[in-house]
Amino acid sequence: MPETTASVTARPTATPSEDIAELRRIAVQLAETAAAHVRSRRPEVFGPEGARDGAVQTKGHPTDPVTIVDTETEDLIRRLLDEIRPGDPILGEEGGGSLDGGTGDTVQWVVDPIDGTVNFLYGIPGYAISVAAIRDGQPIAGAVVDVARAATYSAALRMGATKVSGDGTVEHLRCTPVRSVSMALVATGFAYGKHRRARQAELVAQILPEIRDIRRLGAAALDLCFVAEGRIDAYYEHGLNAWDWAAGALIAAEAGAQLRLPAAISPGAAGELVLAAAPGVANELTELFERVGATAAIPDA
Repeated sequence: MPETTASVTARPTATPSEDIAELRRIAVQLAETAAAHVRSRRPEVFGPEGARDGAVQTKGHPTDPVTIVDTETEDLIRRLLDEIRPGDPILGEEGGGSLDGGTGDTVQWVVDPIDGTVNFLYGIPGYAISVAAIRDGQPIAGAVVDVARAATYSAALRMGATKVSGDGTVEHLRCTPVRSVSMALVATGFAYGKHRRARQAELVAQILPEIRDIRRLGAAALDLCFVAEGRIDAYYEHGLNAWDWAAGALIAAEAGAQLRLPAAISPGAAGELVLAAAPGVANELTELFERVGATAAIPDA
């Protein structure tokens, strides 16, 4: 991978391994508790007659929804975190906050209460809870729960990544052994704004002839976990925020993926690239992306 690539496993950390393991346990606890809430609330809010009045609003774009369940779930996670680790800073998609991006021993939490809200809104089984602990600008523990499938993905820095299925089966995650980009199944995602979406479509048209196929699953955290699990060979997207990628990127890295990431403090509006790829195709895929201009940021117009 090029020099500009950021790796979530490259930087040293002074946090003892037992502390990181505890942060992972907390991330799993929070994500699974939140997932249970989302799972129970969906049929209550989105019944046979459609969404309750006031259940869905929009954010920056008319096609970018936020539901009452998103805000409830983030509030739940914040309350639980305040009980478990009072004083830890929190950045959430709905409730805001900030990351200082500096050094120090402070553990900061990055939360996406429902990643894949459009899927959640439509009842498509592809939405997740994402919770990550960040120290010194780097994810060190995280969990992503695939809500509909009741599967928990988690990782801790230098401790590997696992998936625990709803029946309790534990799987240690590794990327696929794919060696050629021409055989790589690549997932991506698209922005809500027209300017960035148009450029993303141009890039897909240039990338698609060079790979096995494209998938658009609709939840960045799950896309990254699917790279870790070997369900896809690579994933890329421009314009993600830290809550979209923090936990999933660590899980992918701990499963052997090579990653290109923006700084955790970089806003999605900057349009920087997130790329996770199985190690056997990472260099070749990066070369393809550089050739078509996909490594360049796509800022909001």
